[in-house]
Amino acid sequence: MDLASVVGTILAMIAIVGGHLSEGGHLSDIIVPTAALIVLGGTFACMFTQYSPAVIVQSMKDVLKVYFNKEPDYRAMIRQIVDMSSKARREGVLAIERELGTIKDPFLKKSLGMVADGMKVNDIKPTLELEIDTYTEHMTHSAKFWEAGGAYAPTIGIMGAVMGLIHVMGNLSDPSSLGSGIAVAFVATLYGVGIANLFFLPWGGKLKQRIRDQEIAMELIIEGACAISTGESPLITERKLAIYAQHRKGGGDADSAAAGGEAGAAA
Repeated sequence: MDLASVVGTILAMIAIVGGHLSEGGHLSDIIVPTAALIVLGGTFACMFTQYSPAVIVQSMKDVLKVYFNKEPDYRAMIRQIVDMSSKARREGVLAIERELGTIKDPFLKKSLGMVADGMKVNDIKPTLELEIDTYTEHMTHSAKFWEAGGAYAPTIGIMGAVMGLIHVMGNLSDPSSLGSGIAVAFVATLYGVGIANLFFLPWGGKLKQRIRDQEIAMELIIEGACAISTGESPLITERKLAIYAQHRKGGGDADSAAAGGEAGAAA
């Protein structure tokens, strides 16, 4: 579970609703089904029109990655690659093939399989980079889907408010109802701005972060596979790959990962 995302969403709801209640408001003031129908219905209608059914379904599923996601373990990947590099140096690249069954990460397994098959760097790197591009393109659609919703929702909220005001202006004969009618009309704007900034835009931003994390992991794997293919020293490979660990863990942890790898390589 991504604690930051869960806490962020809960805190946002508490802050907005709590602030309203602390000012003497009531939940009934901001719970208006008609406004919710206009904003949510109109926003999703725009999103569905813009994207294909496949992207829509995938984007709905990818919301789970905002709150539940297994982050790439860069240090574990580095240890595996250095271990394979050491085996390849001692026993040849065919030794890697015997170890492929122990590797769970499909991209790492595929990369090392290409090395075990005797493919050269000029063949390995372009093939795997193309896979990164395909993955990124596929996942970016989900992030853009929710960001599009963040762009549409405020506008649809304004439309809902205008529709409410039109209804109010059509009933000027009853001045006692004007205040409550106008208040209800502006709830649509609240829904539009709130949905965009509390949910859709943060979801899109977090999915982009997930994409970048995975890209870094895949780039690390490609660099490691190419290093093994060229017969690079495990020690040099470890030092090089430790740089990628800084993306998530920071320089200190990356250095300690490198030191640990060097000790393992030396052993």
